[in-house]
Amino acid sequence: MTALTLTIATRESRLALWQAEHVKAILQGHGHTVRLLGMTTRGDQILDRSLSKVGGKGLFVKELEVALEEGQADLAVHSLKDVPMELPEGFSLACVMEREDPRDAWVSSRYARIADVPQGAVVGTSSLRRMALLRALRPDLKIEPLRGNLDTRLKKLDDGQYDGIVLAAAGLKRLGLESRIRAVFAPEQMLPAAGQGALGIEIRTSRADVNQIVSVLRHPPSWLAVSAERAVSRVMGGSCSMPLAAYATFAGDVLTIRATWGDPQGVLPLVHARAQGVVTDVQAAVQLGEGVAQQLQAAVTTQTAKG
Repeated sequence: MTALTLTIATRESRLALWQAEHVKAILQGHGHTVRLLGMTTRGDQILDRSLSKVGGKGLFVKELEVALEEGQADLAVHSLKDVPMELPEGFSLACVMEREDPRDAWVSSRYARIADVPQGAVVGTSSLRRMALLRALRPDLKIEPLRGNLDTRLKKLDDGQYDGIVLAAAGLKRLGLESRIRAVFAPEQMLPAAGQGALGIEIRTSRADVNQIVSVLRHPPSWLAVSAERAVSRVMGGSCSMPLAAYATFAGDVLTIRATWGDPQGVLPLVHARAQGVVTDVQAAVQLGEGVAQQLQAAVTTQTAKG
C-alpha cells in the first residue's frame, strides 16, 4: 500500500484530540505521514442549552464534514455515539475501531455509589437517555443539566454544583482519569447509548484510497455490534431528543441486543426489548437491530394506548 500524507479533522476538546492522536499514531506506524486539523464545532460552542433543543448530535460533526468535502482533511475521527444515524450523501462510515468500555460511570466526590446518595440529591447529566434511566433507578433524585467537555463537567462537580454526575466510562479511561470513577453502572441498571465507547472514522465515499488505508483500524465484532445498535436508533428516529438506549454483545457468533425506550415527557414507563441471533455480517446485524426496534415500537404503541 502506497504511503500517503493524511489530514485528520477533529474537534479540539482534550478527549477528541486524544482520539485523533490515537488514530494518527497507528497510521504513522503503517508508514503514513499524518497531521491533525483541529476544529471547533457548533456543539462545542453552544453550552447553555441541551443538544435536543439546538439540533442534536450532528452539531459535533458538521464542520468536520465540511473540511472533508472541501479537501482540507482526508478523514474525521468521531465518538460514534455523536454521529447521526444517517450520514449526508457522499459520506461514509469507513471504520469502527475496537470498542472501549461502553458503560456509564458514576463520578462523585461524596458518594461511592448512586445507592448511597440521599433523597433529593442533585445529579448532573444532559443526556435524555441517562435522565430517563436515572429516574427509573432513583425517582427521588433531582436531575440537573450538565453540558461542556469532560474537564468542564468534572470542574462543575468539583465546585460543588452536583452531588454526583454520570459520564461515559470510555472517555475517562482514555484520558487517564479512571481514578475519578467511583462505580460503573451495569448495563442492567443503565443501558448504554448506541455506539458508546466506540470510535468511528468518516470519509468521503469517493476516497477509495483512504478507505483502504483505514481498513487496518477496523474491529469487525465492534462494527457488527454498533451496526445493530445504530439500526435500532435509526428505525426509532433516534436522536438527542429521544431517551433511547441500545447495546449489543457477542457470545461466539451469537449477537444479543437489548434496547430501552423512555418517554421524552417522563409520563410513560420505560419500554424494553431484546433479541439475539447468529450475526456474521453487517446486514444480519442491522436486521437484528431493526427487529428490536419493531418490538419497541409495538410496545410503545401499547403503552400509549393504555396511557
